[in-house]
Amino acid sequence: MNPTALADLRSRVWPYVQIARVDHWPKNAFMAMGVVLALFYRPDLYAWPTLAPLSVAVLAAGLVASSNYVLNELLDGPRDALHPIKRHRPVPSGRVRLAIGYIEWIALGAAGIGLSFTLNRQFGLSAIALWTMGLVYNVPPVRTKEWAYLDVLTESVNSPIRLLLGWFALVSDRIPPLSVTLAYWMAGAFFMGAKRLAEYRQIGDPQVAAACRSSFGHYSEEHLILSLLCHSNAAGLFLGVFIVHYHLELILFAPVAAALAAYYFKLAVQPDSPMQDSGRLFTERRFLIYTVLGASVFIVLMFVRIPVLYTLFGIEPALTDQVDPLWIIGPRQR
Repeated sequence: MNPTALADLRSRVWPYVQIARVDHWPKNAFMAMGVVLALFYRPDLYAWPTLAPLSVAVLAAGLVASSNYVLNELLDGPRDALHPIKRHRPVPSGRVRLAIGYIEWIALGAAGIGLSFTLNRQFGLSAIALWTMGLVYNVPPVRTKEWAYLDVLTESVNSPIRLLLGWFALVSDRIPPLSVTLAYWMAGAFFMGAKRLAEYRQIGDPQVAAACRSSFGHYSEEHLILSLLCHSNAAGLFLGVFIVHYHLELILFAPVAAALAAYYFKLAVQPDSPMQDSGRLFTERRFLIYTVLGASVFIVLMFVRIPVLYTLFGIEPALTDQVDPLWIIGPRQR
């Protein structure tokens, strides 16, 4: 194939790669919480063979997520054409044939779900749940993305679903604690709500915002900020239940989490916020460094036991007989 024909083929195929948003696959890092919980519950899973199912799990989740992204791009095309930035996307700019786009949507979903069931039934059902939420969020007459507040809650429910995917990739005979699952949902709602706030502020005109997204017709900056407060409080409450009942050492992570939320909010309210483009968010070096350090602190605390904390708070250690930590700080308690 000559260079001209190759360039022409690439220009025709590339828009379909773009609407699959492979560059958003790093969001599957949200599966890591489920993996960490599974390793906390089953320390024997620390082994090289564990990498094989995890690799399959990440690929399957990515394919299902891309299927949802394709559907989102196809159905949002007419409204995206009114958006000052999104109008340049492949669908509103006319670079995607809708029939081929819908074939791509079905093919990616079928491939992801089919691959998911090669791991186990629970993982497969979770993958179906992730794909189904794409329908709930995007397809009329439900199309929850057009409903104020419900848009954030239904999009962020993908966070606990990804937690389940990470968990079921390794543990298939039980489910993770409800408290941490709900905390993960509410934390996801906080981050998604912050993204909504950044987008609303970026558009600048309430009428244009409402034309781009119906839910914006019911929002104001004050409403969005108050919703962030509700979501962060709910996340803290549910996480507190998990911490007290399962692993008190994580109380040392609380100030780290609060600072990370504050940093994220700061980015959301900046002029020309990087929230609207995941690629730009990845260029926020300080934020990324703090996020990695915060995640490291969380993981280390998950596998440490600090007996003095239980004495200070007057709480009996939980799961001591079932799970041995990697190391203990202070005298061992039984």
